Amino acid sequence: MMHHRVLSHATSIALAGLLAVAIASPAHAQKKYDPGATDTEIKVGNIMPYSGPLSAYATIGKTEAAYFNKINSEGGINGRKITFISYDDGYNPAKTVEQARKLVEADEVLLLFNALGTPGNTAIQKYMNAKKVPQIFVSTGAAKWNDPKNFPWTMGWQPNYQTEARIYAAYILKNHPGKTIGVMYQNDDFGKDYVIGLHDGLGDQASKLIVVESSYETTSPTVDSQVVQIKAANPDIFINISTPKFAAQSIKKLGELKWNPIHFLTNVSVSVGSVLKPAGYDNGQGILSAAYLKDPKDQQWKNDPGMNEWRAFMTKWYPEGDQEDAATVFAYGVARGLEQVLRQCKDDLTRENVMRQAANLNFEIGIFLPGTRIKTGPTDFAPLEQLQMMRFKGESWELFGPLMSGEKNS
Repeated sequence: MMHHRVLSHATSIALAGLLAVAIASPAHAQKKYDPGATDTEIKVGNIMPYSGPLSAYATIGKTEAAYFNKINSEGGINGRKITFISYDDGYNPAKTVEQARKLVEADEVLLLFNALGTPGNTAIQKYMNAKKVPQIFVSTGAAKWNDPKNFPWTMGWQPNYQTEARIYAAYILKNHPGKTIGVMYQNDDFGKDYVIGLHDGLGDQASKLIVVESSYETTSPTVDSQVVQIKAANPDIFINISTPKFAAQSIKKLGELKWNPIHFLTNVSVSVGSVLKPAGYDNGQGILSAAYLKDPKDQQWKNDPGMNEWRAFMTKWYPEGDQEDAATVFAYGVARGLEQVLRQCKDDLTRENVMRQAANLNFEIGIFLPGTRIKTGPTDFAPLEQLQMMRFKGESWELFGPLMSGEKNS
């Protein structure tokens, strides 16, 4: 009896010793996993419009897949390979719901990353939060992704549309006071969010200055009739809130009508390769927009280290990608953002820790405009908040003025 007790005492001392060693040595730190993560793999889900009216954005998913191939070839993240599972939803919210369920319930991904489109992400936001699966760095600038109190599992990435629209409103009030405005917008959550920001930024001037607002559906073949309708109201300023296919059509139509208003184009359609080139460079001269990415066609970034890194990546890993298409620069940046989050997670690959690290970022990526920092906090789910005005000249955009933050005045 006595002998047995001594033995158990000795065993417990030995165990305590082992525990102390385990605690002291980070190499033996407890690895924690949720579905989608193991010692060797991290499953990342994604949804893109590979087909349909927004298929110009398909290259975003393809760039991201190429980036994770590059990471995997270098040994992965903390020794784990990324399995990137990307599905097509054709920019149809009902299909987005179906694909999100498949990714979460059948594929059992750790997280959903950079799903594209405001309507689609809106359709799955409650589901993702109920399931407590991260819906991070969504590819849409709606203001609602920055709502950690009500949606702690959803986070945006790019500067939000209301912020951008407020910057344009401020620019108009300062540089074109009293000028009338015609607005064309996509009739969904993306377009409406933008219109809210515009009204907000113009304040009590909005009702006086905006003389026409005309919307279009993504299912329409063209926006020609909207452009004609807006021109008939004869505004001094045309605000073009459209996605690439419709942006290219409307710029071309303005050229055909020989109508030359002060023209603002949303940042989501500033790609030279997929918008300005097909619209005809002559038709795009003088268009105003705002940027947060370095434009691949801007000569000032010809020998920029950050852009050289992107070019080298594209040439090796996505050679068929269009290096004039800013969407590939965007995708490279957001993939780098996810890499940073997963590196910060170390061996705690729980969904909770993914959100904790996503809400604890403070770093720079070389493809964003100088001075831009990716910063988040527990109550700040907006990683990027700075933009700079730019004007289309020749075959590329020229930046002007200061880096601006279009935060809402509280």
